[in-house]
Amino acid sequence: MAANITNIFGQGRRRLTLFYSAIMAVFLVLLIFVVHKTMEWSITSEQARELLDTAGSVAEAQVYFNQHPDLTLDDTGYKSSNDRLFFYVFDEDGRLLNFARASFRIEPFILDLVSKWDGQEDEVSVYGRKNDNGQETRVMMTSKKVQDEDGTIQTVYVGKDVTAMYNGMQKSTYAMGVLGVIALVFATVFGHILSGRAMVPLKEAYEKQRQFAADASHELRTPLAVVMASADLLENDPSITSPFLKQVIEDVRDEVKKMTKLVSDLLLVARSDNKALKLKPTKFDAAELLGQTARVMQPLAEKKHITVTAETLGKHEIQADEQKIKQLMLILVDNAVKYTPDGGKVTVGFEKAPQGRVRFYVQDTGIGIAKEDQEKIFDRFYRVDKARSREMGGNGLGLSIAQEIVALHQGTIRVQSEPGQGTRFIVELRVKFKA
Repeated sequence: MAANITNIFGQGRRRLTLFYSAIMAVFLVLLIFVVHKTMEWSITSEQARELLDTAGSVAEAQVYFNQHPDLTLDDTGYKSSNDRLFFYVFDEDGRLLNFARASFRIEPFILDLVSKWDGQEDEVSVYGRKNDNGQETRVMMTSKKVQDEDGTIQTVYVGKDVTAMYNGMQKSTYAMGVLGVIALVFATVFGHILSGRAMVPLKEAYEKQRQFAADASHELRTPLAVVMASADLLENDPSITSPFLKQVIEDVRDEVKKMTKLVSDLLLVARSDNKALKLKPTKFDAAELLGQTARVMQPLAEKKHITVTAETLGKHEIQADEQKIKQLMLILVDNAVKYTPDGGKVTVGFEKAPQGRVRFYVQDTGIGIAKEDQEKIFDRFYRVDKARSREMGGNGLGLSIAQEIVALHQGTIRVQSEPGQGTRFIVELRVKFKA
């Protein structure tokens, strides 16, 4: 159990670290997403404003050119082919009237967009296309209508190559992602340190609780023994003839027995937590011990008309602490008898196990255990039906001690059960065990 307690605190620390890391991861992902979207909105809105202003200027210039058809355009006023900003003016018949050309690299893409244009006037859109090398080109474009003096409609297409800006934004996002991963690593380490510090007071509180249980259990054994001895003397006192007093004395003895068992169990648990529980491995026949346990429990079972059957056991020699294994078997068989209704059946036996191991089971036809309770039944003081457990003399420590004994022998214990269909406990132990 000491190893289990260490695992519990270790698991708690890992869970706190993972929880903190998960929160930081979500926060960083949201932060990167928000920053990316903010950059995208900032860039696109500014570029869109520039395009709309340019489209308005080009449209005004085109109106002026339409009003002065004899005006000779100065080529030096055109945009350079290296400039990312470009425009084209087409009439209704698709004839090119004016332009400031885009880069030769992207002009076929631009003209293809113009030929299939379906955008609304003054609507800014971003278009992308990948070349044969997988590199993506992005252009932002808008359009504006211009009416000639003769009533014909001309369309101004204005655009800008924004590939570099989007690539820069993408690289910035990648850089933020890398920084986010580094920050997450540091946050995980920091969270692990903080969770370790958070576990310190919990461990101290648990140690105080364990020490208190050990001290209290040890100190209670003597007064309980005195009370039991006094109850025995009173029970054998011939001067006490009142049936009522005899019943009271018997009730006192029963309660003292329960208290004594609880104190013994608490002391055992406290010692195991403190690693003071030592095993004394010896070689013995586990099948013979299981059969003996079934015979010992038979008188108790007969009071409820329950049959305890030991199936063909054979011989299964193991090297372990015989007293502890006997206690383990008694706990399991006692539990089976307690939770099996009158007229039921308890069966013990061995199953085929892997090489170097033995596997025995204790099965009953009792009330069964719900799936949601099966993971908790090995917890200390956990009782599925507290009222019935108290009635049957249970204290919720039996299965916890059973699991402790199995863990000390580096074995496994598991349960198979369905409500109303009975329960089957299966224990697997090493044939040879060295403490």
